[in-house]
Amino acid sequence: MLDQMGLIGNGQFSALVRRDGSVAWCCLPRFDSEPVFGELLDPFGGSFAISPANLAPGQQRYIENTNVLETVFSSPEGSFRVVDFAPRFVVHQRSYRPTKIVRIVEPIEGTPRIRVRCAPVNGWSKERPSEEFGSHHISYHGFGTEVRLTTDAPLSYLNGEPFAVAERKHFVFSWGAPVEEPLGPLCQRFQDETIRFWRHWVRECDIPPHYQDRVIRSALALKLHCFEDTGAIIASHTTSIPESPDSGRTWDYRYCWLRDAFYTLGAFRLLGHFEEREQFTQYLLNVASGSPDLDLRPLYRIDGRSDLEERSEANWAGYLGHAPVRVGNQAAEHRQYDVFGEMVLALTPLFLDARFRDRATPAVLSLVERLTEKAILVAGQPDAGIWEYRKKWRPQTFSSLMSWAAADRMSRIADVHAPGTAARYRQAAAALQSSILSTCVDPQRRTLVAAPGDLEVDASLLQVITLGLVGASSPEAARTIEAIRSDLELGGLLQRYRTDDGFGRPSVAFTLCSFWLVEALSRVGRVEEARALMNRIEQIQAPLGLLSEDVDPLTNQMWGNFPQAYSHVGMIHAAFAASPRWSDVA
Repeated sequence: MLDQMGLIGNGQFSALVRRDGSVAWCCLPRFDSEPVFGELLDPFGGSFAISPANLAPGQQRYIENTNVLETVFSSPEGSFRVVDFAPRFVVHQRSYRPTKIVRIVEPIEGTPRIRVRCAPVNGWSKERPSEEFGSHHISYHGFGTEVRLTTDAPLSYLNGEPFAVAERKHFVFSWGAPVEEPLGPLCQRFQDETIRFWRHWVRECDIPPHYQDRVIRSALALKLHCFEDTGAIIASHTTSIPESPDSGRTWDYRYCWLRDAFYTLGAFRLLGHFEEREQFTQYLLNVASGSPDLDLRPLYRIDGRSDLEERSEANWAGYLGHAPVRVGNQAAEHRQYDVFGEMVLALTPLFLDARFRDRATPAVLSLVERLTEKAILVAGQPDAGIWEYRKKWRPQTFSSLMSWAAADRMSRIADVHAPGTAARYRQAAAALQSSILSTCVDPQRRTLVAAPGDLEVDASLLQVITLGLVGASSPEAARTIEAIRSDLELGGLLQRYRTDDGFGRPSVAFTLCSFWLVEALSRVGRVEEARALMNRIEQIQAPLGLLSEDVDPLTNQMWGNFPQAYSHVGMIHAAFAASPRWSDVA
């Protein structure tokens, strides 16, 4: 289950480690590669297990303010802990993030007996590589690069049979360059440096007075969604975890959605971290340069490629047996016109924040202008929208909202950097605002609706408040909040929408939407209601603070890909919105 897994990573790759000591999901050498350990999606999908002899699950926690995971196991023979991490620190003023999983076994009490079994697979084929035993390592052949498990434990014991542990043992699973130096000192240095790096990074975060632990964990999780080599930000670390049981809604989220990246950058801005925006700007410039007419896709691979043809892997059983397992994502073929506005919003701080004046280059200004023109051009045209409907497209209110946001922010940028064009963008923004407020409204309830002429609401309409299309004290804001709560609340949490999207009607809550509601309530001054909703969200079964895409409000069980950037972005935004200021409490 998702509440029994922790995430480790270093900006190059990631892995999910279960409470039973198994690395159950890991794609190498990067997020969107094929799995090396894929037991999460199939019992025969490969794993790297370190567990007690009796196979009892342990208790997990993160070493405070880090992405270093500790699992403590107890057994009749004794207790021990496993420390899991991906090395991440700075060497010679450069980020060091090798493609290596480090696992350290440390006895705590007694003489515990453990089982170790490393069984990688060669991607979606699930073929087992051949093994070659060295003096202190096992090499796995068939990957196209050197793959090795290096250890100071006896190799004869690494077949899953129990053996006693009286001292620290070290295991390093490496993709590419193997370990060639003394293992114990190397692992200790890697652990110390990695802990030091993450704690220093956390100390540089801005956090609100309330919800501090949740914000810190969300910040650390979000950082692991950033692929530092190119600046891409992935939506999630997994593929094909269903949004709800037997729904068929199993998608591959290991890619960079431009929309998701914008919201993630907003969270990093609240946290006081800006290097992610600089890295993503370069990623976006690279993507845009490959499309002179800015015919942007909603998502791309983390290297900027768009070859994302969707297919199903029929020989994979799926998470808890829920097939299909999908690779690639058909949404890359969609038209989702909100993306142009979101890219303008992502780049706006470069031009309005004095700290980034040296980044506001003519090339980036030209890109923002072109994105704005494109956003204005496509406003009101049918598209798949933010929810990526796989049925007949129609004009989406949210997409038009983002077109308005692009024109509005571009007018502010032009005031400073291109005064001669500011009036034109202001006029475009006013026209779009007028159109939305006249054509995207239910005439009976007088609330904004999901599409022109529609009577249904969807949770994305809460963004009209946070983005400023309507004033926080306006009747439209109040009516829209009430309509969304009336129509979409389920068990105290919020669904995306209630319409048939081509796969039936959703039966679970979308985690981000509840956070959007917290933010909207805070904006209109209903802070106590916002804090009550934050308390309700606390009931989601997430002992490590990691959040998935969806949650069943009746059981508080998480579903959907995990961890989900959107959900942690929502947590950060909502926490800052619902928390008092430091000046009010200190």
